[in-house]
Formats: sequence, structure tokens, C-alpha cells
Amino acid sequence: ATTPSISNPTAYSALLTNTKMNRFLLALLSALLIVSTSAFAPSVSSVRVPTQQYAIWDTVNSMYNNWGKKATASHILFKPSQFDEDAAKAKLTEMKAEIGDDPDKFAAAAKEWSGCPSAKDGGSLGEFGPGMMVKNFDDVCFSEEVGVVHGPISTQFGEHLILINSRTGEE
Repeated sequence: ATTPSISNPTAYSALLTNTKMNRFLLALLSALLIVSTSAFAPSVSSVRVPTQQYAIWDTVNSMYNNWGKKATASHILFKPSQFDEDAAKAKLTEMKAEIGDDPDKFAAAAKEWSGCPSAKDGGSLGEFGPGMMVKNFDDVCFSEEVGVVHGPISTQFGEHLILINSRTGEE
């Protein structure tokens, strides 16, 4: 058997790419990098510290469980400044019934209603990997059915309808 070492790049590369521990460590390091430069960065308030700890774990967990996957999605966001939570959920539920799973209707509704800058692009968020979105949003994008409008989904940013356009890397 070939002993993995830096002087034997083929065996060393195989060792690095075939171990679950390395996959976990890569996910952890990536998550720490993402979280440290995102909206989850530590704040002065001690109230956010537990959220920070959970955010890191949620990010690592999603990256590990969805390794190699990518998703493209669009969303309609109702910020708390637009509607209170109950009104937002009611309006989004009504919109979901009108839109069905039609991507053109979804894009038109996003342009008209969404409080996110992505509204100008029909709510399109482009392609992203696991752990790059907040937990509830990430959970939907990497576990629910593609081509279907999901929601309302609550996050710290407000209430969302999410249309998963595609997902790659499925096993």
C-alpha cells in the first residue's frame, strides 16, 4: 500500500478527499469564515452571543449534510417595517394561492411586493451553497421540493415566500 505523504501527492490527495473528518473540518472552517464576515458576526450585545453560537453550528451542520449541493432560489420578503408578522403571513398566503408554482407570476409579485433589493431581479438570489443563508431559509432551499413555492417562512429579516428554482449535487 502507498503511504500518504506530501512527497506522494496522489496518495495524500486521496486521503484528504476521502475522509469524513476532513469534510467536517472543511465545513467548520468555511462556516467560521462565512459567519465571521456575515450578519451573524458578534455584536456588542451579550444577547446575541448564544445566537452566534447556534448560527455557527447551524452553518456547519448544513454544510456537512448538504456537502457539494448548490441551489438557486427566488424569494418575496415582507420586512417587519412593511407588515406586522400576522399581516405578512396572511398576505403571503394569499399571494401563494394566486401565484401557484408559476415562476413568471412569482417574479412579477416579487418585483411589486418584495422588500428585498433582489425585487428588481424578480426576487432572484442566484446560486448559493449550504450555510450561506439563515437557518430557516437554508433548511427550505436544501430539503424541500424544487419548482414549488414554499412559505410563509419566518427569519430574522421578516416573512418570506421561497421558490426553489434548482438544486444540484443531489446524491
